[in-house]
Amino acid sequence: MYTDKVMDHFENPRNVGEIADADGVGLVGNPTCGDIMKIYLKIDNDVITDIKFKTFGCGAAIATSSMVTEMAKGKTLDEAMRLSNQSVAEALDGLPPQKMHCSNLAADALHAAIDNYREQQK
Repeated sequence: MYTDKVMDHFENPRNVGEIADADGVGLVGNPTCGDIMKIYLKIDNDVITDIKFKTFGCGAAIATSSMVTEMAKGKTLDEAMRLSNQSVAEALDGLPPQKMHCSNLAADALHAAIDNYREQQK
């Protein structure tokens, strides 16, 4: 059902935790399935220098959270905003159709954290 990459990111998630003095924080949830994701960003010169996540949810939710942090780290904010649910799922070698909403949440949480940072900069 799950790819080896999904299982690896579920069993060994990268970048778990929180950043106490985060520059941006994004929180999203899906009330239907109960998954909740929170992403924390440290940003320097428009580049994501550190990223952490806390996720309450299924294995796919944890795997997509882990993968999106790996994909976003080191990217500019504009590059990170272009990461999509599809690109996260593809990086994990695919997700079962009924779990695609998890990749939506991961990308949405990242985008929400960037939006939060940009709002604070105004």
